[in-house]
Amino acid sequence: MPRARVAFYGDDFTGSVDALLQFARRGWTGRLFTRLPDAATPGGAQALARAAAEVDVVGVAGISRSLPPGEMEAELRPVFAAFAALGPDVVQYKACSTADSAPEVGSLGRVIELARETFGDRPVPMLFAQPDFGRYTLFGQHFAAEQGIVYRLDRQPTMSHHPSTPMTEADLAAHVGRQTRLPIGSVSLLAYDDLEAALRNAPEAGVVLDALTDEHLVVVGGAVSALRGPVFVIGSGGLSHGIAAAAPGDGPPLPTATDTPGPVLVVSGSRSAQTRRQADAAAAAGWLVEPLRLGAAGVEASLPVVLAALRAGRGVVLTSDDADTAAAAGGPVLAAIAEAAASVISAVARDDAARRVIVCGGDTSSRVARLLGVEALSIAANPWGNVVLLRAHAADPAIDGLELLLKGGQVGADTLFLDVAALGGASGR
Repeated sequence: MPRARVAFYGDDFTGSVDALLQFARRGWTGRLFTRLPDAATPGGAQALARAAAEVDVVGVAGISRSLPPGEMEAELRPVFAAFAALGPDVVQYKACSTADSAPEVGSLGRVIELARETFGDRPVPMLFAQPDFGRYTLFGQHFAAEQGIVYRLDRQPTMSHHPSTPMTEADLAAHVGRQTRLPIGSVSLLAYDDLEAALRNAPEAGVVLDALTDEHLVVVGGAVSALRGPVFVIGSGGLSHGIAAAAPGDGPPLPTATDTPGPVLVVSGSRSAQTRRQADAAAAAGWLVEPLRLGAAGVEASLPVVLAALRAGRGVVLTSDDADTAAAAGGPVLAAIAEAAASVISAVARDDAARRVIVCGGDTSSRVARLLGVEALSIAANPWGNVVLLRAHAADPAIDGLELLLKGGQVGADTLFLDVAALGGASGR
């Protein structure tokens, strides 16, 4: 029976979608689950295995980037066990290209510890570089672009002030090393003439890998795939790109647009400067831009205005980047934002006021998709770059078929919301 060559777990939904896209662009067929299928439900235990027998890559979109180590363990152990049972060549833990993690939340060190218990104690290759995102690693030092300028990671304006995982260290081996007692090292481009041997013989539990170009990604992908599987790796969509590009498949090209009609709804849990610029551009174009109101009462109070605008064909952006929104959360802010965003989306979908929705923020996207009851996602279109329109698959007919764009905080041009609204049949105003 054919089996998937790669199984991956994404530490948030936006990252999971990026990995799915990178494989699909190189002709690999794939399927992305929004959670590990529940073995207690009829057919649940077989769903992952069936998918793995039909496609080149299977993925599970997760939320581990926002979890403390104890909760990460509960989230990851069953996924790793399920992947081991599939027997793929490679198991990838899809991490953000800015290595978002800390000892207290989203710990990559804890990921390595857990993976070694399931997949063996060989060195774990780690590649965070993704050149088409402006992410580069050289001699273990990581760099990230913002507004066209490439910064060392610990000086990049957004990541150096990230609200949950601020980056104070650009040396990725040192960064991950703070999250585990296991030794973490690096392998530089100087060893790429025989990278497979360097990976096999590395004395550390995990090794950071360099990449400045797509060609470097392919070298890494080929070396990783040549190791006896299942080999466990940690990395960005750049690593997914490298693995797939080293052995392209024959899947069909991705469409660049859909014919989804109507205006666009944007809900944002991202407080990045780039998302704010995108909201400002939408406001300048005549969209309704308002704070996302939290709690059941807040959602109920805001819905008449939101629905009226959408019914009139006007795009809507609900933001969460002001102090009042944060203060109103009264508890875990992220959970409150996700619950409010999901409530608004559900109401809009049931009213059929909009069928194309943009969710901003990796952690927010993860939680919103699960709250909406989305069971799986497929790629509806890849209009340009790393922008992906997804089709939701859910038991709820109001949510099934909904078109989603799950956007990381720093992703996209200033005009992204307007550009997405212009695709196919949708419009912003």
